Amino acid sequence: MKIICIGLNYHSHIQELKSQIPEVPVFFMKPETAMIVKNRPFFLPDFSNDIHYEVELLVRINKLGKSIQKKFAHTYYDEIGLGIDFTARDLQQKVRSEGLPWEITKSFDGSAIIGTFLPKSQFTDLNNISFHLQLNDRIVQQGNSSDMIFDIDSIIEYVSQFVTLKIGDIIYTGTPIGVGPVAINDRLQGFIGDQKLFDFRVK
Repeated sequence: MKIICIGLNYHSHIQELKSQIPEVPVFFMKPETAMIVKNRPFFLPDFSNDIHYEVELLVRINKLGKSIQKKFAHTYYDEIGLGIDFTARDLQQKVRSEGLPWEITKSFDGSAIIGTFLPKSQFTDLNNISFHLQLNDRIVQQGNSSDMIFDIDSIIEYVSQFVTLKIGDIIYTGTPIGVGPVAINDRLQGFIGDQKLFDFRVK
């Protein structure tokens, strides 16, 4: 399986990072070794002094697909989840200034927290899903899928032009405003509505 991440997909986060609105979805990959599941702890790496959380809605692909048309994209997933894309912000600023790839800032081991998935049928409108992240019981990020620049089906259509989607692949759909640093002993809890989908600590 592979992890596909969409960057710069919320207007508020783009303003937060002082970036430009993309004309098409911006995507990058994380390796399978980035995954942390079952609320296992996240261990701060020693190569960065500024690791940031980014809470995101997730989509899990349920069948093989290539060059998928948007009108059929909804048939390629039946679950919605929540996760965190951890980012080495200090390294990211450096590589962006030099025009280099993002992998060392986004794709390191443990950088992809994956929480519980919920049936897509549970949601009356996939373009109106509210979610939030708590850091030590304080809400630090709140988002809604209505604020996405590119919705889920548009993301699947675009990405599948370049990369064959396979069963079990996970797509991170972007993060809203409010990203920030984590420290040892922090507790992070993620919610869609009032349902808690992950709860873990930083070590």
